[in-house]
Amino acid sequence: MNKRVVVTGLGVVSPIGNSVEEFETSIKAGKSGIGPITAFDTAGFEVTIAAEVKNFDPSRWIDKKDARKMARFTQFAAAGVAQALTQAGLLETTGADGGVSRRIKSDPEKTGIVLGNGIGGYEIVTESFHKLFYNGPRRMLPLTIPLMIGNEAAGNISMLYGTKGPAYTQVTACASGTDALGQALDLIRSGRCEVVISGGAEACVVPFAIGGFQMLKALSSKRSHEPEKASRPFDADRDGFVLGEGAGLLILESLEHAKNRGAPILAEFAGYGASADAYHITAPDPTGEGGGRAIKLALADAGLKPEQLQYYNAHGTSTEINDPTETKMIKYALGDHAYKLKISSTKSMTGHCIAGSGGLEAITCILAIRGGYFPPTINLENPDPACDLDYVPNKIQYGAVDAAASGSLGFGGHNGVVVFRKYTE
Repeated sequence: MNKRVVVTGLGVVSPIGNSVEEFETSIKAGKSGIGPITAFDTAGFEVTIAAEVKNFDPSRWIDKKDARKMARFTQFAAAGVAQALTQAGLLETTGADGGVSRRIKSDPEKTGIVLGNGIGGYEIVTESFHKLFYNGPRRMLPLTIPLMIGNEAAGNISMLYGTKGPAYTQVTACASGTDALGQALDLIRSGRCEVVISGGAEACVVPFAIGGFQMLKALSSKRSHEPEKASRPFDADRDGFVLGEGAGLLILESLEHAKNRGAPILAEFAGYGASADAYHITAPDPTGEGGGRAIKLALADAGLKPEQLQYYNAHGTSTEINDPTETKMIKYALGDHAYKLKISSTKSMTGHCIAGSGGLEAITCILAIRGGYFPPTINLENPDPACDLDYVPNKIQYGAVDAAASGSLGFGGHNGVVVFRKYTE
């Protein structure tokens, strides 16, 4: 368990950009990716807005014939992996023209995959149920089952790149992407893997998901006329989260493996903590104790004291219950340092991408460390008195970030927190 783990590659598909560069530019500018739903006709729906991925062409990263056999969330994941592997320098170049092959430059048996996914191929489920009910079972999509299952992304990526180590899928609702990263960290520390592809992916802007979350009264429905203002974490006028989609992928390696091949080291993955609330199927423990324990465990795992943490990327969903509870959670874990820490919810820009959020928000922490800035929480215009910490309202702030953490809370009481720090020898 003494192996140090580093990040060598990043990949993004998101409502505010389909590359790391586009994503970071939007984060810095406080750009919202939320707008009217275009994926389906919202007639009859109370909720008509979402944070959709825009201008996504999977053929930029994967062959069209492969993409046709993938659900949308898997296409997102595959695109993110291609970006991350390229940045990490882990793809073989072949041929006189220097073309990139799918062969990965690491021992395939020591290369693993751990991806988070909360829901699976929901657009496949929606289409196949419609065909079943209206046209009968013979008209269902032939690949319904392999396309809808949550582990489809991990399996496809393993086949695309020939990785033969563990290929897992973590399913802990909205904490899935963060918990996947934690599991990947342990695989490398234990020596089972030298390289792990990890993060989260989700694509559930479909009638079934919007309708289901709408029935839970969890989604914002009051700002259809100004969708970019709808996600407003920690604001007194918030009325629910905005459903998003996307993927955030990271290449993790043991420090020794990365140094031996001269890899670019973007940050050190220092710690992970997880806990369960044992409280309620959809609501967090209102005391904040469960999530607070996850923060404490993550910092202890990283060997950091609370005062060594400069930035925390909050779960920050913009729901009535989450935001004050998460404020308590941070205070429980960090004590007086909670008031000195910079905190933000980038879901104010990306919406809530379910399992994709954990990967995207971990990447945000790494970008903040490397760029020396604190991402904003946009739309924080009328702070909730119960949310009295420094949430970097509305505009980016600059300052040194040596260590940053990201927390995710999932239905069922799942809490996951990851800690990254600036890499030093």
